Amino acid sequence: MSKKNISTDELISIVIKGIEEVKGEDIQLLDLRDIDNTVCDYFVVCSGNSNTQVKAISSSVQKIVGKEGQEKAWHVEGESVAEWILMDYVNVVVHVFQKSIREFYDIEGLWGDAKITTISTSK
Repeated sequence: MSKKNISTDELISIVIKGIEEVKGEDIQLLDLRDIDNTVCDYFVVCSGNSNTQVKAISSSVQKIVGKEGQEKAWHVEGESVAEWILMDYVNVVVHVFQKSIREFYDIEGLWGDAKITTISTSK
């Protein structure tokens, strides 16, 4: 099977689809391209209600990105505790938080210079 190169926009769309499949909440897209010295172009941030849901969101994203985008995360961390799972797709880093952990770390506040887009989910 040949690996197809997907665009960053396609990757973001597929990631969001993976989050929505398992009812991830409060999805935000942070555009970091205009900020100096960032490690990637975008953060996708979302919340789950429990470590079970956070794990399910992570699994869903990895499965759908693998199937539809033929991309595999370069690095994943936090799966064992599932309070904050980070999936690094190089240009796009996905953060899946439990709500209280997300509030504590306030990643949107830390990256306040980013252009933030709220993704409306079909509920």
